[in-house]
Amino acid sequence: MTSQPPAATLPQTELTRHRRLREQGSLSRNDLHAILDAAFVCHLGVVIEGRPLVVPTVYGRDDLNLYLHGSVASRSLAGEVSVCVTVTHVDGLVLAQSVFEHGVNYRSAVIHGEARTVTDPEEKLEGLRLLTEHAAPGQWSYARLPSRKELAATTLLAVSLEEASVKIRTGAPDDGTGPDAALGLWAGTLPLTTVWGAPVTDPVLPRDTPVPGHIARREGTRQG
Repeated sequence: MTSQPPAATLPQTELTRHRRLREQGSLSRNDLHAILDAAFVCHLGVVIEGRPLVVPTVYGRDDLNLYLHGSVASRSLAGEVSVCVTVTHVDGLVLAQSVFEHGVNYRSAVIHGEARTVTDPEEKLEGLRLLTEHAAPGQWSYARLPSRKELAATTLLAVSLEEASVKIRTGAPDDGTGPDAALGLWAGTLPLTTVWGAPVTDPVLPRDTPVPGHIARREGTRQG
C-alpha cells in the first residue's frame, strides 16, 4: 500500500490535546515512534456490549498504522469499532522530600482510532511480519511462516497512528528548591531498566540445537 508520508508533527484533537502537565507533552511523531519501538506489548481498550475491556497484546507498526493480531474468536478484535491503545514505559521512581511531590519518570503513548480489520492478503502478511519482527527481529525469516489455515484463523487489526497523545517525564523531583528542601531528607530518582536474559531452549529439542544468532545477541541488552 502506498501513501503520503505522515507529517512530522502530530495533530491536536479533542482526544489528544494535552490539558494537564503540558510541559510533559510532545507533538513529535519521532517521539511517538520511539516509544512504540522500545516496547512490544500494548494495552487495547474497547467497549464490548456496553462494558469496557482492556487486554494486553503484542503489536507491530509502520509509519501509518499500528497492527494488532489474535484469534478470529477474540471479542476484543472484532474490528470496525473505536479503540484506544496505550504503550507505557516506566523509567524510574521520582522520590521527593514530600510524598505529594512523588512521581514517575515515564514515556507514554495513547492512540485513538477506528480498528480496521485487514482483509487484503498482502497487507495481512506484511502486518504479521511487522508484528513478528518488532518483537523478535530476524524471526520472520528464521521460523516457518503461517499457513493458509493459520492465516484464516488469525485476525489482524490496523489502527491509524494519526491521532495520538505522547507524554514524557524525565529528571529529578520538583521540590528541591522549595520549602521542603529544609527538611534535609534524601530525594532523587530510582531508575528502572529491563534487560533480556539468557535464551532457554525448549526441553523437547535435541540438546545440541543451536540458539540462532538473532536471539543469542539479545542477551544482556536493554528492552525499552
